[in-house]
Amino acid sequence: MAELKQLARQIFHETLAAIDIPATMQRKLRRQGTRIVCGEKTLDLKEFGKIRVVAMGKAAHAMAEGLALSLAPFVGFEGVVAAPSLPKKAVPGLKYFSAGHPVPNEESWKAAEAILALLRKCDKKTLVFFLLSGGGSSLVELPLDPKETLEDVRQLYKALVTCGANIDEINTVRRHVSAVKGGRLAAAAVEATKVTLAVSDVPVGKESALASGPTLPDPTTIEDVERVIKAYSLSGKLPPALQRWIHDGKMQETPKASDPAFRKSYFSLTLGMDDLLHPAHHATEALGFVTCCDNSTDDWPVEKAADALLGQLEELRAIHHGHRVALIADGEVSSPVTGDGVGGRNSAFVLACVEKIAGKKVAVLSAGTDGVDGNSSGAGALADGETLRRAREAGLDPRDFFRRSDAFTFFSKLGDTVLTGPTGNNLRDLRILLAERELPAITMSFAR
Repeated sequence: MAELKQLARQIFHETLAAIDIPATMQRKLRRQGTRIVCGEKTLDLKEFGKIRVVAMGKAAHAMAEGLALSLAPFVGFEGVVAAPSLPKKAVPGLKYFSAGHPVPNEESWKAAEAILALLRKCDKKTLVFFLLSGGGSSLVELPLDPKETLEDVRQLYKALVTCGANIDEINTVRRHVSAVKGGRLAAAAVEATKVTLAVSDVPVGKESALASGPTLPDPTTIEDVERVIKAYSLSGKLPPALQRWIHDGKMQETPKASDPAFRKSYFSLTLGMDDLLHPAHHATEALGFVTCCDNSTDDWPVEKAADALLGQLEELRAIHHGHRVALIADGEVSSPVTGDGVGGRNSAFVLACVEKIAGKKVAVLSAGTDGVDGNSSGAGALADGETLRRAREAGLDPRDFFRRSDAFTFFSKLGDTVLTGPTGNNLRDLRILLAERELPAITMSFAR
């Protein structure tokens, strides 16, 4: 069964290589002379007097590099990049901020101010590329209320993520109190032509959730904000300055689809769900597995998702008797923190599978394509039918580690973590479930 784990690692790393962002952007941003194709829109660069770039998110550095390569050799630009770290190699013309995630820091605030200053100087002869990826919500932040401080913003973020609200509800509130979310970056450069290129870790149809939709019309309203605040008893948990601002009726509605800001605004998905599943599917089939893809467990509780996906794997094996089978799934599972251990939703998912696959010819890998799983130093973990036996021999109780939210420590002790370091990407989590073929039972008879 060790071979299945090795194959799962191989599939994951081949998938990461296939979703290289700079290479993908050069392939998708097809350019002929001064004309460049951005999704369904073709632009002639010679029609613009200046090009500006705003990159924000965990994949900001790779996207900025990819855009520079796509526009090279004769097109220069200026812009702002906000990412969790500084780049190994800077792109000329760009100003970089090492911003905070998952809670904004001082650089997040400075990045927002720099971006707004840049956009307010744009005119109708300006082309703005917005490069968005996951994590952008906290990496660029500035409140609409000028009386609020950075500590107020941090308090708001903590209140939202601990109140029990889902991500859509959290984003609803954040968009309405922020100067840079919910279409407000598009509105800051109302006359410019704007192209948003996205590396998306959100489901199809929910693009406005990516980085809280800074360049897209906001589908939510002030009434939705009021409903969320009431439903989760948030009013008393918000910073006093924000409470007064809301109470005084100063909350402004976010830009909607009819707003002039979106007349010359275009959105193109550079990398999304299909770009993750297709190479994973191809890599798995190339190894001889009958492979199926699934995205039905997005946002499911970790235990429920584990049961569902392992059940599908067994069904595949029953249907394709005598063949190796594989199930590839993407999306994020829900894994509430119940202890002070080390780990995240990916290692928690694999830990939830350990007892369920014990003794079976099955391997399970779950890892984040950004290379980060919760508060750990890894991307995720993997297990097979021997993991439970090995854990018990080492005196490790998987249920105890799960209860303490310490999944990464559990797998570290067994040498079964997935370590990539930050990948510069931020598509969805990837789960790879492999099952060995079942050999027919041998019936022996004995002569009397």
